[in-house]
Amino acid sequence: MADEERPWRRSNFNYNEAQKSVSNQMDGGVISIRINGEEKQVPAGLNILNLVRHLDLDPARVAVEMNRRLVRKPDWEATQVEDGASLEIVTFVGGG
Repeated sequence: MADEERPWRRSNFNYNEAQKSVSNQMDGGVISIRINGEEKQVPAGLNILNLVRHLDLDPARVAVEMNRRLVRKPDWEATQVEDGASLEIVTFVGGG
């Protein structure tokens, strides 16, 4: 294997700078997720509550399933939406 394929072997490779670069890409980047069967790009680092707000939905009127598991509302803030996640978001509609 050539040194070009192993950057850590080069004398000028700076692991800390490489790690910082990866972190910066994650902090301000976007992720790809599937919502109700449609591919969407959303900001990285969102939890379920922030995703619902980002989508301009009323948190009081929706239920969320992520990766085939229902996510209870008390758990929304602690549940991060990760790249590649598959979500189903159901909006409750009242009527009479």
